[in-house]
Amino acid sequence: MTDSRRHIPRTDALLDDPRLAPFVELMGRDRVKGAVRAAQRRARDGEISPADVADEVVRSLPGGGPREVLNATGVLLHTNLGRAPLSAPALDAIRGAGGTTDVEFDLETGRRARRGRAALAALARAVPDAEAVHLVNNNAAALALAATALAQGREIVISRGELVEIGDGFRLPELLTSTGARLREVGTTNRTSVADYAGAIGPATGFVLKVHPSNYRIEGFAATPSVGELTGLGVPLVADIGSGLLTPEPLLPDEPDAATWLRAGADLVTASGDKLLGGPQCGLLLGRADVVERLRRHPLARALRVDKLTLAALEATLTHAANPAREALSADPVVLRRRADELVRRLAEAGVKAEAVDAEAAVGGGGAPGVTLPSAAVAVAEALAGPLRTGRPAVVGRVEGGRCLLDLRAVAPHRDGELFDAVVAACG
Repeated sequence: MTDSRRHIPRTDALLDDPRLAPFVELMGRDRVKGAVRAAQRRARDGEISPADVADEVVRSLPGGGPREVLNATGVLLHTNLGRAPLSAPALDAIRGAGGTTDVEFDLETGRRARRGRAALAALARAVPDAEAVHLVNNNAAALALAATALAQGREIVISRGELVEIGDGFRLPELLTSTGARLREVGTTNRTSVADYAGAIGPATGFVLKVHPSNYRIEGFAATPSVGELTGLGVPLVADIGSGLLTPEPLLPDEPDAATWLRAGADLVTASGDKLLGGPQCGLLLGRADVVERLRRHPLARALRVDKLTLAALEATLTHAANPAREALSADPVVLRRRADELVRRLAEAGVKAEAVDAEAAVGGGGAPGVTLPSAAVAVAEALAGPLRTGRPAVVGRVEGGRCLLDLRAVAPHRDGELFDAVVAACG
């Protein structure tokens, strides 16, 4: 019998594969040759067939950054997939900011200017209820800066029902105490009253912290004071809305927003920029001018500042109404089902068995817990889940009921063609 290893493609033939040309240009011929030899070695060891060597080389080479993914999970703001995808104007702004910019320079006077003033002005316009605004690199940083500047060596009064844990074992209490602040827990897991807060406030109190439970719900015999009820206690009230809504969202009536909580009396509101706002990862600080200025001037603020690319993307997000996160949130279920039906029709013509099904999507990203959004999905064989994840572009669906569901709510309509090609390729 002929040794199958004789059929392993030659190095020069593999390097002539047109799919490798972009990698050669980006990474250099020697590095691509190393990937070729690694794939040939796997074929000689029997780990892959000689016919798969070229595909293995393409799969093994990085794309110059994180792999692009089509989010067909049905989770709009999937933390593991980078949360909110940026809008076209935001991406254009990032490219424009890639060179030297006026990020901290006034072109008219020729003097130094406040860093990111255009993005900050856009944020202030978006939330006129805030006397002042500031930016740091994420919402955890916003809370850490507040705790350090306002309560280092002092106490933060917080309800036991709001001592949250989010993904990867990250716990809010540990973040707050790492700044040198002490926690004064009040109430119980399910019920906390204004009197509980008032009774805990004393000379050592730095501020009261109100945290929206953005990734869980407490139901039944439960109660917690509103932001408005916690004002007037004689200490600053810091409120973490988490999800990044700046104004009320009719589709998510129970999700708090910055404007409403500021009008209710919060002295400082913190939020994420890469969730429902639909922008880049950053932490938003909005509130009373003296409080924001105290945080802005603290030495830790320098370590937490955002870069010019984030500033550019945030400004573009705030000045353009449409972005992928908002479009996915407001997608019409009837249109989603129509898209699913069309994809199934095309897949059937290509010999791929698939079915259009109704589905339920979620906001994700620590926002709107328990809220489901009617959606539509293309159901394919469960065995395709793996090949879809490792294709280009990678497609991540969800396995449910013995099938792989490709939920369309977070997939932009103009990418349906790519999704179709990916499924056909995965079947090959």
